[in-house]
Amino acid sequence: MTTSTAILDRITGVEISSVRLPLPTGISDAKVLTGRQRPMTEVAVLFAEISTETGLTGIGISYAKRAGGPGQFAHARELAPELLGQDPSDIGRLWDKLMWAGASVGRGGLAAQAIAAFDIALWDLKAKRAGLPLAKLLGAYRDSVRCYNTTGGFLHLPVEEVLERAATALDSGIGGIKIKVGHPDHAVDLARVIAVREKIGDAVPLMVDANQQWDRTTARRMCRSFEPLRLEWIEEPLDAHDFTGHAHLSQAFDTPIATGEMLSSVAEHTELLRAGIDIAQPDAPRVGGITRFLEIMSLAGREKLILAPHFLMEVHVHLAAAYPLESWVEHFEWFDPLFDERLDIRDGRMHLSGRPGLGVSISEQARAWTVDRHRIRS
Repeated sequence: MTTSTAILDRITGVEISSVRLPLPTGISDAKVLTGRQRPMTEVAVLFAEISTETGLTGIGISYAKRAGGPGQFAHARELAPELLGQDPSDIGRLWDKLMWAGASVGRGGLAAQAIAAFDIALWDLKAKRAGLPLAKLLGAYRDSVRCYNTTGGFLHLPVEEVLERAATALDSGIGGIKIKVGHPDHAVDLARVIAVREKIGDAVPLMVDANQQWDRTTARRMCRSFEPLRLEWIEEPLDAHDFTGHAHLSQAFDTPIATGEMLSSVAEHTELLRAGIDIAQPDAPRVGGITRFLEIMSLAGREKLILAPHFLMEVHVHLAAAYPLESWVEHFEWFDPLFDERLDIRDGRMHLSGRPGLGVSISEQARAWTVDRHRIRS
């Protein structure tokens, strides 16, 4: 009897990069207007590049807004040696290996977000080995996903500019518009939403996002005020961890309630879905990567919930395409300079490319914005 090894490949190199992505202007949402945060001027991006002895390289991405970028990079640097010599196909086992290597800092938050960059790179690598887009490797239900734009609706923008940006986004092929609410003057919120609804018409999906800045009483009043405007959803009306409060709003109003982007573990999402919401918004980098996202996706699927992953469309278009129910992807053009490729957006939808893996490569501009880098090889 002959025997053969089951090892298909080995990791020979790991490189991590910390990139500071500048934003053209300070970004303000309700958290800024309530004094809890300062305007956002940059995004800290963590890239992981995993190379193997077969000559393939997988690209992974995580990120942090306002704080946490250096911490993510530092933790990723500690974990990277654990991957050398490992079979990159064993993604679940490697996630556990990395988690246990850093167990003293927990299984969520910054620790999970550092692991996410490696996990996403391993999935990119696996799809590249198969010669398939990631969505096809996972098992796509569709080749395109509905998309909506958020970047034109922030609260620092005057309403006239919000209206102009909404029209431009729709003309470019975007399918829906989301604007920020949570202004200290609730009448301002209502007036802005009414103005956008009148501008884009009743047929275009319109969403609002309060970024966790209402208490339960205010949330009920605002949800009631927004009911006649036929919104696609009201996002994060309450603190992200007020699962019961979100569930009560979901039960009380016809307008769907969406939340979940700030949660950083499967356990938190399980508790949220058990409480009951209408639209689940997990974020793959925040929950630890694609491996953990797929667990949450399975939970949401059993509840027949719409999926609307937060941010990072370059990854989430693949995951939403592999979800049984027709869902949404959030369009942010902020990351465009980081990649050589552009996503195909037309007719209200984000279309998968035929490129293998995530279908993106890191640009020279991203290299120029790199502030720290660490490379190890076996």
